[in-house]
Amino acid sequence: MVQAVSTLATPEERQPTIWHSLDIEEAIARLQTNAEAGLNSHTVENLLTQVGANELTAKKTKPWWLKFLLQFNQPLLIILLCAGLVKAVTGSFVNAGVIWGVTTTNAIIGFIQESKAESAISALAKAITTEATVLRDGQKVRVPSRELVPGDVVLLTSGDKVPADLRLIQTRNLQIDESALTGESVAVEKDTRILQLDTPLAERKNMAYAGGFVTFGQGTGIVVATGNSTETGRISQLMEQHTDISTPLTRKFNKFSQNWLYMVLGLATLCFVVGLSFRGFNEALEAAVALTVSAIPEGLPAVVTVTLAIGVSRMARRNAIIRKLPAVETLGSATVVCSDKTGTLTENQMTVQSIYAGGHQYTVTGVGYAPDGEVLIDEQPVDLNSDKGLQDCLIAGLLCNDSHLERKNGRWVVMGDPTEGALIASANKAGFSQSTLTQKMPRLDGIPFESDYQYMATLHETPRGKTIYVKGSVEAILQRCQLILNTEGQPHPLDCVDTLSRAKIEREVNIMARQGLRVLALAKKPVVYGQNTVDHPDIAEGLIFIGLQGMIDPPRESAIKAVQACQTAGIQVKMITGDHAVTAQAIARRMGINKNGSVLAFTGAELAQMDKTELTQVAEEGVVFARVAPEQKLRLVEALQSKGEVVAMTGDGVNDAPALKQADIGIAMGGAGTEVAKEASDMLLTDDNFASIEAAVEEGRAVYKNLIKAICFILPVNGGESMTILISTLLARDLPILSLQVLWLNMLNSITMTVPLAFEPKGQNVMQQPPRHPNEPLLSGSRIQRILAISLFNWIVIFGVFEYIRQTTGNLDLARTMAINSLIAGRIFYLLSISQLIPNLIAKMEGRLKENVDIPAIGFGIVGAILLQIVFAHVPIINEVFETAPLNLQQWLFCLGVGSPMILWATVVNRLDPPN
Repeated sequence: MVQAVSTLATPEERQPTIWHSLDIEEAIARLQTNAEAGLNSHTVENLLTQVGANELTAKKTKPWWLKFLLQFNQPLLIILLCAGLVKAVTGSFVNAGVIWGVTTTNAIIGFIQESKAESAISALAKAITTEATVLRDGQKVRVPSRELVPGDVVLLTSGDKVPADLRLIQTRNLQIDESALTGESVAVEKDTRILQLDTPLAERKNMAYAGGFVTFGQGTGIVVATGNSTETGRISQLMEQHTDISTPLTRKFNKFSQNWLYMVLGLATLCFVVGLSFRGFNEALEAAVALTVSAIPEGLPAVVTVTLAIGVSRMARRNAIIRKLPAVETLGSATVVCSDKTGTLTENQMTVQSIYAGGHQYTVTGVGYAPDGEVLIDEQPVDLNSDKGLQDCLIAGLLCNDSHLERKNGRWVVMGDPTEGALIASANKAGFSQSTLTQKMPRLDGIPFESDYQYMATLHETPRGKTIYVKGSVEAILQRCQLILNTEGQPHPLDCVDTLSRAKIEREVNIMARQGLRVLALAKKPVVYGQNTVDHPDIAEGLIFIGLQGMIDPPRESAIKAVQACQTAGIQVKMITGDHAVTAQAIARRMGINKNGSVLAFTGAELAQMDKTELTQVAEEGVVFARVAPEQKLRLVEALQSKGEVVAMTGDGVNDAPALKQADIGIAMGGAGTEVAKEASDMLLTDDNFASIEAAVEEGRAVYKNLIKAICFILPVNGGESMTILISTLLARDLPILSLQVLWLNMLNSITMTVPLAFEPKGQNVMQQPPRHPNEPLLSGSRIQRILAISLFNWIVIFGVFEYIRQTTGNLDLARTMAINSLIAGRIFYLLSISQLIPNLIAKMEGRLKENVDIPAIGFGIVGAILLQIVFAHVPIINEVFETAPLNLQQWLFCLGVGSPMILWATVVNRLDPPN
């Protein structure tokens, strides 16, 4: 567990100080401060010089020009740069300019997409920038939080942002929302008592941490850590130590590019050496350069970028915003999704679901704070007029309450404590109105909730006299009760044989707790008419037990379906939360999150005791991880990755940032998420809903399928061109295709015909298949067979047509033009064979497909390719530059006829390697 470190000691004496385990006097002594007067100005100046300002030190980043140059540090782009250099050295500056233009365009796109990836540290700095009220020189003053030093005495009140890590020395009903740091969904009640050394971060009630928000009460604390020494600062250090790792796509692409590089260099060397035996040096060099250019898929980086960008657009329509292009495909290969609970899997709205009153159990329908729903008994609506016990239970929850509900932007929200909001909503569903009831039964006095007492009480003037209503923990309320209300609303002795006994109440509490419900007990006590105040002795005994209300932050219905879809697709779902293990485990069971039918849960305290081997085993077998610290989330992600898993991690708080950055795909909440989490992520969910993750995974898988199709469409052209040039060189024949013509094919024609594949719709069974193995290469055995088979066909077409036309006409330009156009005709038939256009048209006609078939993308690609070839053959300036010749109608039909056998050839290949 990360501990705050005192910055006062000298380097020789400096030891980690466990502030939450020290008593107040010792903490004050160690910090050399005064709890009544604070530090003096001279001491503050010295400490500020010694320890520095209370702000996070941003990591030094690379200059923009270096980041841009690093975009070229990819094997495929290096190949292209080398090809351009060779063309420039040999005097082909146009060719070189085109190739370098392609590489630069790709680099610019990558630079723009990832330019903000390292800005998380500056976002963290914003997280603790505020003003603070402190005691200095015996005076209460407001100072910028950056001027705080260890030993400063800070005063906190409701609405304040905690400016530094504090050891609390005084509290009055103090509650702090630390969800951004700990993941705990409910504000933490603070006190000053000493805690055990190994107390988890989320349970350190005598500490207040930088970035937290005071939601209720007042408190005083002494600054124990500032800047990088705070818990928030330590997270920033974790983020610096764990920089972005490569994605599965970039790893596969790099490996593919390296292998392709070795093959190209080997073939080019062979071509040059063999060429020297038949030709002069310059001719041999030209053949080697032509082979190199033909073998390099210049259009592939652009096609990959466009395909991923289209995936980004599709995901945006499904509430997933992608910040880094490769993350599109990474989602499709995810094998594990580690999800936060509150707000992602659940509604983030506490909801009463079960009530126990008058000896009966009731069910409350509806979700969240909206008044939509009703109270049922035995699945039938209750009659409140005949059920006075239930009436009193709902009224008590409505009146003994400091919160209220408001409708904002068409959505009901709680202004105050979520637990109290749930009590108001349950009463609203039964027809009660808080405003109406408070007018009829005005509050005269109250006792706010205090953690020492575990209850809240309010005194009201009612039509039947003055009554104290009390709500709180079952233990605190039950021990003060001697009577219990029955269904008719009449009190009876609590331990009478004929009434509900304490044991039965406790049994009902246990039933609710096992369902993950947070249980509140409600009671009342009539008092004399002259009483106008209420204090603790008034409710020490003599209360009438009214009933129980059990509430939970319920799972989203859409998230339940999404979890099932993910598990059907072979993706493990794990819940990592700051909430209690019992609650998280109950939610996991409701949602069907399990592994082999088991829901194993582990706490942060248990994880802290494990070595690396044990943690790796637990990370794989566990389903729920509760009360975990930031570095434990990071360790869990690393443990899963060490087992070869591709990990998607969701988060919304400061505490999630290091794990988001380490995960293969970090997913932040666009609505409730902190700026820190958003900047560390690869993807944002605009609706904070787990269902959007499942949708994004589906789109990611479709993108990968389309990428594979694009690669399998582009590479056979390079293969056919390379085989043609190599064999022509070995046979000492004229080259059937020149290097500039190769660039035309590889750049303009390939991109025009390949980009439509990026618009291919997702397959019907894309989420019924298991995830791809993380180590599966881009080119599997069956794909290599496909590429070789289509390359062979392309070589036969190019070489055969060239030799036939050259021998029959003696016109080299015409022979090369017809060879290239015959190749394009074959490519059009091949494009139709691997796309889903024809299968979808057939399925639509047979009634097996309900969606409309998207024809335009493939259609535009084919029309575009034909128009390009007309320009290639018939525009005079192109004829001159590219050494081509015009064709007559008979020659065009000849090219079409030569390419048509691709239909049968592709049909056979599709049986070996099904494209869809």
